[in-house]
Amino acid sequence: MGTFFSDSFGIDPAVLEEYGAFDISLINDLPLFIDPFLLFHSEKEEYKVLHNKIIDYLVFLRERALSGSISEGQLRNWYCFPEVKQNWLGFSMVGNGGSGLGVDFAKALHSNLGVLFGDFGKERITKGSHLEKLCLIADGVGCDNISDFVTNLIQEFICEYTAKFAKENLRDDQVRVVFIERALFNYRTESWQRRAYKLPWHKDDHVILTPKDMLTRDDTWINRQDLLAKFEGIPSAIPDDQLRASINNYFQIELDRRTSPDEKLSAKDKIGAIYDTIRKFPSIIDYYIKIKELDGDGAEEISSENVLLTELFFSKRLRETLQPALALSGFYGLAGGTYAEAHARLAYLKRAIEEQGCWRIFYDDNGNPVEREKDVQILYRLVWFGTPSDIGREANDGRGPVDFKASRGRHKTLIEMKLAKNTKLEMNLKKQVEAYQDASDAERAIKCIIFFKREQYDRVKSIIKRLNLEGNPDIVLIDARSDNKPSASKID
Repeated sequence: MGTFFSDSFGIDPAVLEEYGAFDISLINDLPLFIDPFLLFHSEKEEYKVLHNKIIDYLVFLRERALSGSISEGQLRNWYCFPEVKQNWLGFSMVGNGGSGLGVDFAKALHSNLGVLFGDFGKERITKGSHLEKLCLIADGVGCDNISDFVTNLIQEFICEYTAKFAKENLRDDQVRVVFIERALFNYRTESWQRRAYKLPWHKDDHVILTPKDMLTRDDTWINRQDLLAKFEGIPSAIPDDQLRASINNYFQIELDRRTSPDEKLSAKDKIGAIYDTIRKFPSIIDYYIKIKELDGDGAEEISSENVLLTELFFSKRLRETLQPALALSGFYGLAGGTYAEAHARLAYLKRAIEEQGCWRIFYDDNGNPVEREKDVQILYRLVWFGTPSDIGREANDGRGPVDFKASRGRHKTLIEMKLAKNTKLEMNLKKQVEAYQDASDAERAIKCIIFFKREQYDRVKSIIKRLNLEGNPDIVLIDARSDNKPSASKID
């Protein structure tokens, strides 16, 4: 079953581990991305060179931005990048397609170059320059945008990295010569150049491997939420007494201005006060980054832990428990319409989790449940391996995209995967999937709810009773508790 790179190419996972590459899924993106700080802080000289290349390109963009206006064509050529989907990393819940870096990102970066990146290469406060500054202040720029930008700028390296592995470990019939259009940037011609590489080939496209030690999950080491959380402690790291006092005073004035007569301050207003203070004193960002630089070892520790947890959840435990159990059940040979197939796959998945020990896939090494809705959704997509159906996401019609749409000819079924702890579960059961169904051409809709505690189960049953949905076959509950295992006992 070719769910992962090692499966599809007949490689022992230990070979990838020794090489240092992450064993990606070739069914669906996994929620990891490249963090540029890990390149900056690395002891590997080649990683430091990569980070310098990123900064060199930003310096080039800054100089062009300061020299005058640039054309729409130049903006798109220099700033807009497609997602490098062949690395199978990112936040796509279905497949490996992403939106890449469009005009909004381009305009955000271009407009901030003179403000945030004016001293690139000449920093006085931080040790180095950091692209992540952009996500601290520009709206709509997140870790996925930063990762896409970085991945494009180091594409030459990761293609060479993959080609070397392919040459040493794959057969000739498993690779093809692939031309990468934006492999490296020519500063003399101010244009991108293509290069040819012999890369792994799978289902009409090439595959790119990524070193594990440049990957992280959830967010970059330098990120907006962390800045907001640490903001009030940043002034204490500023050696200039006058600047420190001015920042504290200005911030307090902004807080007082937003505090209501009943002395209440909303979280939104506090964030507004923080950003107004940062705009008044932009050096705050540099002092925040300096703090993160000093704790750079923490970035590596968190990265290693996050990558390991991702491997355990989506790779090791999927291989060791879920796939064998489902294969024995005849799971991969299902036929029929999408509604019947979706129900059958959920039934087999339910049985594997509740009765065949696969509940362990949802727990870390300390026995704590990993209750992340997106993880469960990705897992469900992974076990649709071998289906004749097309598994996608319903188009966003204003209500937001539904989790999955299974299509085969005229047969279409919507599937929602939810955690029992979801605070909006009752509203979802009452309205959401039915609204999606009305707006689409799907025939039926199924809701699957996974619970990890008895109290979660009790809450779900109470909601179902309150909505008069008892006995509805399109509401599937999966018991992923650990306190009633390994026996196959059921909740009454």
